[in-house]
Amino acid sequence: MRILKNFLGFAAAIVAAPAAFAAVDPKASVLFDLGGGWRITNSMITGWLVSLAIITLILIAVGNPKVLPGKAQAVFESLLEALRDLFEPIVGKKAFPFVFPLLVTLFIFILIQNWSGLLPGVGTVGYGQTDAEGHFHLTRPWVRPFTADFNSTIALALISFGGFLVAIWRFAGPKLILWDLFGNKADKKETPVWLYPILSIVFLVVGFIEVFSISIRPFTLSVRLFGNVFGGENLLHGTGFFPVFYFMELLVGLIQATVFTLLSAVYVGLICNHGDDHDHDHAAEGATGEAHH
Repeated sequence: MRILKNFLGFAAAIVAAPAAFAAVDPKASVLFDLGGGWRITNSMITGWLVSLAIITLILIAVGNPKVLPGKAQAVFESLLEALRDLFEPIVGKKAFPFVFPLLVTLFIFILIQNWSGLLPGVGTVGYGQTDAEGHFHLTRPWVRPFTADFNSTIALALISFGGFLVAIWRFAGPKLILWDLFGNKADKKETPVWLYPILSIVFLVVGFIEVFSISIRPFTLSVRLFGNVFGGENLLHGTGFFPVFYFMELLVGLIQATVFTLLSAVYVGLICNHGDDHDHDHAAEGATGEAHH
């Protein structure tokens, strides 16, 4: 009961005095202006540092892969195996070897970048100024979460979208892509003759809507990731880094990394995995025909 009262008191203090906590600037702070439009921001610094840490840890953990893996290599292989079991049914066996490295890289990179905002000093150490009352206000943090910058999440979404375009072109082909978008999926044998042309028009209109939906996927992917990470950053700053919210942000960081990569896999699988089904159907039809002969 006392814990509940303390928590409610803390929440009331947050609501009653919102001005006591500084809001996080949605724009990344420019730390170095190199001229000619080239700038280095605090989110870029975090992205580089975390990327270097990920590469170093993987090299140390795996090193030269062995037939009988050590503990670190076994953990890394278990992670890859779990991600493979998650993504392969979605993407399809044909496109999976090509897409899997991209999905794994996106998942690990986004996950660690999301969690980087929980490290001491990230978003709290940097340049600032003191007001008339002697309170220090941070204006330009030296580092901030990479995925809390909208430019960063747009870049990640464009990489994902580029991989999607290459994968469907390579493993589905233009013919299947056009059929999947604009083709009449109704069974001609079971559809009334007068209804089939109408359905063709309907599927054509739906195809143009689907093209528009596909074209805005980079925007929706980037906004979803940015909004959740930036919102979590504001929550931590706004609540004075209350410990409970650290655990919540750990969960949010994992969920957002999973959602981003799952959606990337689903987008590929909607076309490429459908192509696998067609190949399977054609093979089955061929086998049936040979059996009749």
